[in-house]
Amino acid sequence: MGFKDSVRTCLHKYADFNGRASRAEFWWFFLFTVLVQFVLMIPLFIIIGIAAATADSSAGAGIMTALMVIWYIVVFAVAIALFIPLLAAGARRLHDYGQTAWLLLLYFVPCGNIALIVLWALDGTPGENPYGPRPSA
Repeated sequence: MGFKDSVRTCLHKYADFNGRASRAEFWWFFLFTVLVQFVLMIPLFIIIGIAAATADSSAGAGIMTALMVIWYIVVFAVAIALFIPLLAAGARRLHDYGQTAWLLLLYFVPCGNIALIVLWALDGTPGENPYGPRPSA
């Protein structure tokens, strides 16, 4: 499964926590979310820089502050919108290994995300498991 197919599949299964996901499907979508957030942060840093440079004039500072708040809301909304399919893909990835999706709660424990990364990187169980047939690569 390539980058484009993975993104399409994960966005199509937006909140589908059932079934299994291949390593390629999960990691390509993970890369997509990182790239989207990186691209959205660039204008935010530019706006912050301009706001810092125009801090002397009250009119310019007010406009830049408003732009900064609006753009930050956009970045936050996109992050929340992509977090749900990322969790769903992560749950399906854990299912591929034969683990329960409740392990996603490790994401909220300090250093628990390291354990999740290891589990997401492991190869899935061959053949069928309780969560369904093996996904195609």
